[in-house]
Amino acid sequence: MTQPTQGSPQPAQPQQPVPQMTPQQMPPLQQPPQPKKKPIFKRWWFWVLIVIVLIIGISNMNGGSSSNSDTNSTSQSQSAQSGSASSGGAAEQKKSEEPSVPADYKSALRQAESYANTMHMSKQGVYDQLTSEYGGQFSAEAAQYAVDNVKADWNANALAKAKDYQKSMAMSPEAIRDQLTSEYGEKFTADEANYAVEHLND
Repeated sequence: MTQPTQGSPQPAQPQQPVPQMTPQQMPPLQQPPQPKKKPIFKRWWFWVLIVIVLIIGISNMNGGSSSNSDTNSTSQSQSAQSGSASSGGAAEQKKSEEPSVPADYKSALRQAESYANTMHMSKQGVYDQLTSEYGGQFSAEAAQYAVDNVKADWNANALAKAKDYQKSMAMSPEAIRDQLTSEYGEKFTADEANYAVEHLND
């Protein structure tokens, strides 16, 4: 048996087979750690969504009530307008039936009411005061309109003047009668003066 000389190639040694590992024997792959998920109520977009829903809900509630109030106010204003239109129409019809009264006639009437009801003047006295250059300076027509339309109780005015004369000047009934009917005095009619004297002590 010959021994291999130095330098000659040596026969290859057979390789040991690498043992195969089953999947169960393989070590698990390490996955990168995943971040923990936050609960939904801790996310910013959740709260934004909640706020938007609340705003829409509140605006719908207010919008509904305001639309109801708008319809109510609209119906009320329409009924008020129709009522005012009908009353305005009646007033216009009444005005058209009455002859238009000039402004100076109306002013004369207001002054006549003041003279008759606060100063207890006679009808002729009121007329003279209205037409006087030192008084109202109204035209004769305006003064006549005023004394014809003034609401006054001429008998009561005569009686009030008679009592003033009796109290302040201690005049006799006949002197009072003369003062009431005098053209330089109160200018009441004879009937009005008689009524005043007859009721002087009532």
